[in-house]
Amino acid sequence: MRNLVCAIDVGTGSARAGVFDAGGAMLARQVHPIVLSQPAGGVAEHDSEDIWRAACRALQAAMEEAGVAAERIAGIAFDATCSLVVRDRDGRQVSVSSPSSGPGDDRFDTISWMDHRAIAEADECTATGHRVLEYVGEAMSPEMQTPKLMWLKRRLPASWARAGLAVDLTDFLAWKATGNAARSQCTLTAKWTYLAHDDGWQQDFFDAVGLGDLMARAGLPAQPLPVAASLGTLTAGAASDLGLDTDCAVGVGAIDAFAGTIGVLGAFADDGIERHVALIAGTSSCVMGMADEARPAKGVWGPYYGACLPGLWLREGGQSATGALLDLLIRQYGNGLRPDCAGHAAITDRIAELRAVNGDGFADGIHVLPDFHGNRTPFADPHARGVISGLTLDTSFDALCRLYWRTAVAIALGVRQILEHMAPRDGRIDTLHLTGGHARNPVLMELYADATDCEVRTNGASDTVLLGSAMIAAAAGGLHPDLRRACRSMWQDGDRRAPNPAARARYDTDYRVFLRMQEHRAELDALTL
Repeated sequence: MRNLVCAIDVGTGSARAGVFDAGGAMLARQVHPIVLSQPAGGVAEHDSEDIWRAACRALQAAMEEAGVAAERIAGIAFDATCSLVVRDRDGRQVSVSSPSSGPGDDRFDTISWMDHRAIAEADECTATGHRVLEYVGEAMSPEMQTPKLMWLKRRLPASWARAGLAVDLTDFLAWKATGNAARSQCTLTAKWTYLAHDDGWQQDFFDAVGLGDLMARAGLPAQPLPVAASLGTLTAGAASDLGLDTDCAVGVGAIDAFAGTIGVLGAFADDGIERHVALIAGTSSCVMGMADEARPAKGVWGPYYGACLPGLWLREGGQSATGALLDLLIRQYGNGLRPDCAGHAAITDRIAELRAVNGDGFADGIHVLPDFHGNRTPFADPHARGVISGLTLDTSFDALCRLYWRTAVAIALGVRQILEHMAPRDGRIDTLHLTGGHARNPVLMELYADATDCEVRTNGASDTVLLGSAMIAAAAGGLHPDLRRACRSMWQDGDRRAPNPAARARYDTDYRVFLRMQEHRAELDALTL
């Protein structure tokens, strides 16, 4: 009896696999690392074959942990970071490695989502003023695929000449599983400038940025498939690799943050969904909201039609470095402390002690702008830089704790600004669904509620991104009639934290300082132009 599904989520450093039942309960979860090559500043690359192997090993281990046979799996779906995989017409790997990094190695055929090599190309896209920019926050990000493809064509012409298939990593994994090179409406709408609500591809935009031949070089279809549509079943080779069988259906997947959004917000599609947003927070943070109508805004990616659920528009705000920024503080000021779970826990425990003794003002005088990897929302400025005001010569552990606390405050204030920017016309966002690594950080959990004045909910699922992909797999595999009903049936309730009214005045003051610092940074930047 096929009554279970599998989900695979590929992040920046690992592939995660889970086995779920029709009610959304996760029976097993396993993780396998992937290789990330960073040969130069701003450059990050993967080996897509290494990613596939890691995904397969993680799923095999999860199936073994769950103790279930392949014939019980009705469907599988993949999600991944919005990384760019390049292959030739025969499906062989094509190098994306910069010439400055040494001889090109076809093994590294994937430009990571976090790679910022194409900032100049992103600026050129923005300068066109084309209408596609209305649906990416009025400015192209180097994390999207068009500028990366421009860079590839200009800097690696030999690789471009060989290219016959360029795909988002999510679609690559589905292609490996089925041999079907169809694309997801999620990936093409969110990262490739496909206008799903209108007339699709804008060839004049590609012509304007020197990518007139992109449709052929990337093997792009005339139109994508909706999320959770069936791509068919696993090939014999993929079934063997994954430890499944050829009767397992494969669903059209989503970018990882979008899968997480499905996992936490999908159940509210018919229940005032505009008041709810998902905060998917780990290395970076994505603030995802859905609505019945399009409302373009600068610095907010989208609106993307049908990128998660049919009939709904999705908007995505975000912060490019959050968990990565806290890790950086530990590396720079931690005197050998590691930025792992134990390191963060030691700091958050000490912060609790310092607050208990000295009150919430224990770190007064330190102010932070957290844009150490650019500002995604509301400024859509990949050139923005972080600011720390109030440092002293103190190098003690307590000094690190004070800086960590104030940086966490700044991250939460950045979310507050994003929520104001994304608020519906007739009200405010009042519920924040937190998922990802930040949900395990007690400092951030508290600050997200108090600094934004929102109720913060955590999903009962231990991995909501995997849960979102499991919902997709369940719809594609027939365990539920469609994706919306899969979301309602599989959603997992969790904890709730209301904002503390007594903290409001303090964070209102901090927010005024935060906004003034942004103004001052802009003034300083203007002086150097």
